[in-house]
Amino acid sequence: MKVISFRSIRTRIVTATIVLIVPIVVAVVLSWAKNESDVYREQKRQEAQTLAVALANAWTNELVDQNWSQIRLGLNLLLKRNPEFIYILISDARLSNQIVAAVPNDFQGQYFPDIVSVADTKSALKVYNSTRLVETFLLRNLEFPNGKLRGRRGEQIIEVAADMRNDAGEKIGTLRIGISLRQVNRAVRNAVHKALLVGAIGLSCGLVGAYILARQLTHPLQRLQISATKIAAGDLHHRAEIHLSDEIGALAQAFNEMSTALQASFSRLQKTLESFERFVPEKFLAVIASDGIENIQVGVAATRLITILFADIRGYTSMSEQMTPLETFALLNDYLARMGQVINDAGGFIDKYIGDAIMALFDNETTGSALLAALAMQEALQVFNEEQFMKGQPTLNIGIGIHRGEVVMGTIGFTSRIEPTVIGDAVNVAARVERLTRKYNCAVLVTESVVMALEHPEAFTLRLVDESVKVKGKNEPVGIYELIDVYATNLGLTQTPP
Repeated sequence: MKVISFRSIRTRIVTATIVLIVPIVVAVVLSWAKNESDVYREQKRQEAQTLAVALANAWTNELVDQNWSQIRLGLNLLLKRNPEFIYILISDARLSNQIVAAVPNDFQGQYFPDIVSVADTKSALKVYNSTRLVETFLLRNLEFPNGKLRGRRGEQIIEVAADMRNDAGEKIGTLRIGISLRQVNRAVRNAVHKALLVGAIGLSCGLVGAYILARQLTHPLQRLQISATKIAAGDLHHRAEIHLSDEIGALAQAFNEMSTALQASFSRLQKTLESFERFVPEKFLAVIASDGIENIQVGVAATRLITILFADIRGYTSMSEQMTPLETFALLNDYLARMGQVINDAGGFIDKYIGDAIMALFDNETTGSALLAALAMQEALQVFNEEQFMKGQPTLNIGIGIHRGEVVMGTIGFTSRIEPTVIGDAVNVAARVERLTRKYNCAVLVTESVVMALEHPEAFTLRLVDESVKVKGKNEPVGIYELIDVYATNLGLTQTPP
């Protein structure tokens, strides 16, 4: 699920935005923090240098007169009023740079105090006609006043040193002030926090903007996806309702044009399929084209136990000779249409037309549908003949033969011309039985296999015509029956047998 989610355009846009914004925000925050730190530190340096020079000048006369007590008093007051000051030391160059005044006062009398490194002390004592400023670290804790921690060991400080000269310009001492960087670090932290806050706001705004942009881009695409799914499910009338003037709008328009073309193509294909089914019945296609009509091949075959009905017009040849071809054509079409509808209603399907003859198949497990179809054909023919008589046109008389047996349903021909067909001895027997209707002067004849397969034989009136008749082309004799009447209505049966 995570992989799929990451593949979405919305996620990728937001991720790309984060990848772009985060480095920018980090760079801005670091640059801002460094700039603020440099500004605060430089400001603190300048203040420390200015203060050191001012104090050195102020206490020079006191140092010349060796009024050390006055200097010590001033140092105490200064340190009490300025919490940023960690220590103040004044060394007398005339006494080999001995510290003559110091706060805290435990450094008085020393030469190299242990609060900073010896190298820092030596560098500070060499200052002449200038100031020296260095960032260093405390080497031990400092208390001022006693018992109150002024500076911690390892704490970062600025030490500024200024020389003290008499009126003759001779250096007589050195002033050293240690100033804490806590306030500077605090200001830098505040600046960093502000920068982080601004960066977070910028990042949030960027993410929201990226999400909105991604949503505006992906929402119509998702709608297109839904539309494609509906069309794939068969809703070819569906159109994508996206009205934009950008590339996505152009894509939606092209999509709708494709849907329109697809609908037209599918409509033509559907009509072609319906037309094809008029030539090859749907039930036949289920056998020879189970994988679709586009995959029909020569030689596909399946064995079926089926009921075959043959119907033929008696005296058709002589009758057609007395009519024009167009009249014969119209008469035949009208007759075949009525018979075909009756056969369909009874659950059968027409396999083929052989001139004026009809070959119909019934794949029910019982043969009742075929018998009902035969009776209904007789009734439809009676109505047809009445209409023909009223028009002054010739009437028709037909014979129907029905047989049940095993056949092979399949395709024959070659790659350029394929035809579905039914082959088997049962087909020949059905055709021969139909011809026997003339001999026995019966409208409908059925074989014994048909009678034996009836689920409700009592629903039909059957008369044994010949229990052992030799059908042309078949060695074994068969029994044939005449279908006379039906009383299915009295038994509550419909035209589709139980």
